[in-house]
Amino acid sequence: MKELQHINKYFIKYRGRLLLGLLITIAARIFALYTPRLIGDSTDIIERYISDEVSNLSQIKEELLINILLIIGTTLLAAFFTFLMRQTFIVVSRRIEYDLKNEVYQQYQNLSLNFYKKNRTGDLMNRISEDVSQVRMYAGPALMYSVTTLTLFIVVIGYMISQAPILTLYVVAPLPFLSFAIYKLSKAIHKRSTIVQEYLSQLNTFTQESFSGIAVIKSYRLEQNTNKNFTDLANSSKEKNIELVKVQAFFFPLMILLIGVSSTLVIYIGGRRFIQGEIESIGTIIEFMLYVGMLTWPVATVGWVTSIVQRAEASQKRINEFLNQEPQIKNHTSEETPVTGKIIFDNVSFTYEDTNITALKGVSFEVDQGETLAIIGKTGSGKSTVLELIGRLYDVEKGRITIDDQPITSLNLTSLRNATGYVPQDAFLFSDSIKNNIKFGKEDATDDEIIVAAKKAAVHDNIINFSKRYETVLGERGITLSGGQKQRVSIARAIIKDPQILLFDDCLSAVDTETEEEILSNLYQISHKKTTLIVSHRISSVKNADKIIVLEDGEIIQQGSHDQLITKHGYYRELYEKQLSEKES
Repeated sequence: MKELQHINKYFIKYRGRLLLGLLITIAARIFALYTPRLIGDSTDIIERYISDEVSNLSQIKEELLINILLIIGTTLLAAFFTFLMRQTFIVVSRRIEYDLKNEVYQQYQNLSLNFYKKNRTGDLMNRISEDVSQVRMYAGPALMYSVTTLTLFIVVIGYMISQAPILTLYVVAPLPFLSFAIYKLSKAIHKRSTIVQEYLSQLNTFTQESFSGIAVIKSYRLEQNTNKNFTDLANSSKEKNIELVKVQAFFFPLMILLIGVSSTLVIYIGGRRFIQGEIESIGTIIEFMLYVGMLTWPVATVGWVTSIVQRAEASQKRINEFLNQEPQIKNHTSEETPVTGKIIFDNVSFTYEDTNITALKGVSFEVDQGETLAIIGKTGSGKSTVLELIGRLYDVEKGRITIDDQPITSLNLTSLRNATGYVPQDAFLFSDSIKNNIKFGKEDATDDEIIVAAKKAAVHDNIINFSKRYETVLGERGITLSGGQKQRVSIARAIIKDPQILLFDDCLSAVDTETEEEILSNLYQISHKKTTLIVSHRISSVKNADKIIVLEDGEIIQQGSHDQLITKHGYYRELYEKQLSEKES
């Protein structure tokens, strides 16, 4: 149970409730203990009447009536305390589930982009849902039944020893065999549980990717092939589950066999000792039979609890794999660090860890506060990498980046990102209303501010033509909107944030020239006192920038203003003439 030690901190957090649950459990077991004793006592009363030790029938009836009422009363009290016990332990397990899910989700938020490139969404979802649910079963039902079983054994066996120690010894004799069987089976369950959870993650990943890429699947008529792959994966998962269930199936028959052996021993040994006069009354044997029955379910749950613990151990191990990972991007200061927007790249080189592709090689440039820098170049030249490094989505390996003459790593990470408005090349919108997607840039934005931002992004006219206007709920990843509309909503989100640094990563590629000019005109008005970086393939998007740099294979091959670059032979002039001729034609 090494991996499950991680949630001990939650047991400590809720120790008051758990202690209350323990006291309630003890009370429930004590009241449950009285029922067999009262039934045994009633049996002795009847025996005394049959043997003519007591001849007063009215007295017998009165004693039996009192015992019946006591049995009903103690049973109701035991049931009431059992109800409270379940409420206490199960509620605590739900609170632990809530805390653990939040811990996992917070860790997901802290981990760097490289983590998400190495792990699939379906697996991440499975660990925060299915795996956490398995751990909750350990923190709830498994803990509750363990406490119940332990308490019952202490109370019941303690009383049984006081009544007939030799007979008690025979009753508990099968338990060591039970412990050994559990030990052997637990190892097999642990191994198979881990495999089952891994296959469940693969199934979640496959279905999530299939649903996200359904348009591609339908376009290429891959439904049949996708269904076959899913069926193969589901069948493999089924086989692994069956292998696990086969091992688990040994538990309950084994429990029933051992309980049956205990019952047989009670009848045989107890009967012999009663005949020999070593046990005073037959009521004691009846009590022991009832106690064996009381122990049946708790003993049977030992196997079930063990199975839960093994599955929880396997799940917590998978969760810990992520919780124990250190984020590559760390916040080195807790103090807020205001950002005005001066950016310097000093001989910066960067290689992506997952692909080993060197995106930047000794790049140096400077952007003063309020200036606009445009970056242009072929696909794969390193343009987007520059913006990602400014947002500190990655840390550089060589060279230095400074913001306001301070190393970027010395800035408070929250302050830096609050001061940055980033519009990625692939605009991502949430499955929510258009209004809330824009408000993502400023949570407390008013409706008027949202409309102004949408107008500046040239998307307001499109939105008001929708039946529900700004309340229109988008499909997953904004699939309801066209490519250009998604880009413009994403731009509105950055505008409403009113940051000190604006980063636009080829975010106008899906809009027409007329709309592009309108948006750029608005952006230049907005960015008058802001530092702005624009990545684009279009000369029309970058020509009004204060500075322009041209990247090729991660290196700056040209830099200057638009007027300077069109007078020099090179990539920029060739691209300008090509796009100018295309526009004229």
